[in-house]
Amino acid sequence: MKQFFKILTSFLLAFTILSAQHSPRPKLVVGIVIDQMRYDYLKRFEPLFGEDGFKRLERNGCNFTFAHFNYVPTYTAPGHASIYTGTTPYYHGIIANDWYDKTTKKMISSVESKSYSVVGSNAKKAASPNKLMATTITDQLKIVTNNKARVFSVSLKDRAAVLSGGHLADAAYWYDDSSGNFVSSSYYMKSLPQWVIDFNNKKLAEKFVAEKWELSFAKEKYLTNNDKSKKLNVFNEENTNFPHSFENVPSENKYQLLEITPFGNELLLKFVQELIQNEKIGQNKFTDFLAVSFSSTDYIGHKYGPNSLEVEDTYVKLDRQIAELLNTFDKYVGKGNYLLFLTADHGVAESIDFLEEEKLPTGFLNTRSFIDSLSFFVGNTFGNKNLIENYSNNQIFLNHELINRMKLNKNEVIHNIADFVRENFPEVIRVFTSDVLEKEIPSRNKNNFVLNGFNPVRSGDIILELRPDYFSGDKNKFGNAATHGTSYNYDTHVPLIFFGWNVPSMTVSKQVFVVDIAPTISNLLGIDEPDACYGIPLIELTYTK
Repeated sequence: MKQFFKILTSFLLAFTILSAQHSPRPKLVVGIVIDQMRYDYLKRFEPLFGEDGFKRLERNGCNFTFAHFNYVPTYTAPGHASIYTGTTPYYHGIIANDWYDKTTKKMISSVESKSYSVVGSNAKKAASPNKLMATTITDQLKIVTNNKARVFSVSLKDRAAVLSGGHLADAAYWYDDSSGNFVSSSYYMKSLPQWVIDFNNKKLAEKFVAEKWELSFAKEKYLTNNDKSKKLNVFNEENTNFPHSFENVPSENKYQLLEITPFGNELLLKFVQELIQNEKIGQNKFTDFLAVSFSSTDYIGHKYGPNSLEVEDTYVKLDRQIAELLNTFDKYVGKGNYLLFLTADHGVAESIDFLEEEKLPTGFLNTRSFIDSLSFFVGNTFGNKNLIENYSNNQIFLNHELINRMKLNKNEVIHNIADFVRENFPEVIRVFTSDVLEKEIPSRNKNNFVLNGFNPVRSGDIILELRPDYFSGDKNKFGNAATHGTSYNYDTHVPLIFFGWNVPSMTVSKQVFVVDIAPTISNLLGIDEPDACYGIPLIELTYTK
C-alpha cells in the first residue's frame, strides 16, 4: 500500500503545472458503466480495437488494471448502486436485482415503485430510487450546487438508469422493450420532453430490427474465429452462426431481442447524443453529470458466453461506439472540459459448456432439490417444514412469525440449518448466519465479501457461498450460456479508467476497489463524498481555485 501511494505521489509535481492550465472545474462529469465487462476483455480484444475508443482512454487516462468489487452478489443493481454511492449493500441496501421482501412476503425489484407511473409508455413497471438507502455522487453534486447542477442518467435497463442517477436526478431514461421507445418515471417528470418524443418518433428500434447482425471484420480476424460453443437459438434461426437476423422472431418479441444485439448499444448511443445536444449539458455555470450504462453487453454475454464470437464482435462495435461518444463530448463540451470514468458493474464466469468441455471444476446446486431437503430437515427437526419461507440469491429466509408462535429459539434454528447445509452439500464452500454478520462492521477491503453485501434489514437469515464456477439452479433448465454473481475474480475484476479533466496519464496495477470511484470524483470536484461512502480517493489533485 505504501508503494501504491508513493507511485501516486510521484507524478504530483509535474501534474501541478499541468492542472494549472485547466479550468477550475470540469463542465461535465461522465460515468460510463459497461454491463458484464470483465477486465481481460480490454486486452483480449485489443487487436481489433481502433485508436479512438478504449485505447484512447487507456493511453490518455489513469488506468487502474486491478480494480475489484468487494462484495457479493455481483449483479447489475448492486453494481451501479455501489459505483455511485462509494459503499456496498450493507449500507446502500440494494442487495440484488430482485430480492425477497420480508414484509410483503414477495420478490420485489430493486427499483420498482407502486407510487409512480411510467412516463412515455403504457408499461406497468414504474421505477424510482426509493429503495436506495444512501446518497450518490450525483446527489452530492446536486446538493453542493443547490440543485443548479443537472444530472441525467440513461440505460437500456431501468435499474441501471435509476440507481446511477440517485435520488435527485433531473431525469433517468431507459428502454421500454414493448414499444422500442425510451421512457421515464413520474418520479422525475409528468411528461417526456419534446426532444425525447421526437427521438422516439424516429422509430430507430424498428429500423434496427429490420437489419442483420453482421460481423465487423472477416471471421478469420477474430480471436474466436473457431468458435464451437453450443449456442442458444436466440433468434429462432436454422443456422445459429452469423449473420443473425430477426426474420423468424415474432413481431411482439423483436424489440426485446434487439437488446441482445449490438444494436441495443447503438440505440442507446444515439439517444445519449440527442440528450447532450438538446439538454446542452456541460454548457452551464455549474458542473453537470451524465451517467451512461451500456446493457447489451450483459444480455449478449448471458446468452452466448464470454468465449463466443458474439461477445467479441459486440466489444469491437462497442469500441467504435465509445469512440463516437468521446467525439461527441469533444465537440459539444470540449476536450479537457469533461471528467470521465469507465468501469463495469460486474464480470462473468466462463460458459458452463466451456467449463465442462475443458474438464474444469464446475457443477450445480439444484435449487428444487436443495429446498426440498431443507424443508424435510426442518420438518423432522422442529416439527414444521414451513419454517423455510424463501430461498433466493443464495439466501435462506426463515418464517420468523412461525418461529415465534412455536416458541423456538431463532438462533438455534438458524445454526441447525447452517450446520445441515455445511454437512450435506459439497457444492457450498461457506455458510454465514445473520446473527454473526450483524455483529461485524463492513470494510473497504476484501476480508468478507458476504458481510459487505449483507444488509441487516433486507438480507436473509443464512447466506451461502458456492464453490468457484458452481451455480444455483437446474442445469437442464438453465436458460443462459453464462452467468455471474459471485466473489470470485471472474465476477469481481473489472476495468477502471479515469479520463479527461485534471486526470494524469498513467497505469496503476495495485489493487483498488469500485467503491473508490465516488470518492475519487468527489475529491477531484472538491465536494463531500456520498454519506455512506467508505472508499478512498485514487487520484491526488492540486485543485485550482
